[in-house]
Amino acid sequence: MRAAHADRERAVDVLKAGFAEGRLSQSEYEERVERAYQALTYGDLQLLVGDLPQGPVPQPPMLLPQPMVPPTFLPMPQPRTNPSATGSMICGLLTPLTWGVSAIPAVILGHKARTEIRRSGERGDGMALTGVVLGWLAIGGWCLVMLVTLLALLPKT
Repeated sequence: MRAAHADRERAVDVLKAGFAEGRLSQSEYEERVERAYQALTYGDLQLLVGDLPQGPVPQPPMLLPQPMVPPTFLPMPQPRTNPSATGSMICGLLTPLTWGVSAIPAVILGHKARTEIRRSGERGDGMALTGVVLGWLAIGGWCLVMLVTLLALLPKT
């Protein structure tokens, strides 16, 4: 990674401390300072101050590639979506295709998901509400069909 001016200044400060403590001779100090100001990468700077006590702390080997964006600027991780909410919405959307059979699971899963979402802070409240509404609409529709059928079958007086 390329070094910035501030990185070069920190390396020069470490060299000054090493010279003041008697760890570097005058000529070695001047040579290293000159090379520090010409350094282009962190590796170049580490070679100059690595043998001094105030040098950089050894970095652990990188097992995973580090993001190029500092963590401060990365988006916050989103909470997971409640699986019961997803199931509720799917069952609610399938009620016309299943002739209303999936309406009851949609309502049950939807109410269960909304309770879990309030308790845990997960995402998916809108999906759970969609499943509940579609489930109750399908149940109400079937009740209306059964009522009309029952009234049609009653003997007329």
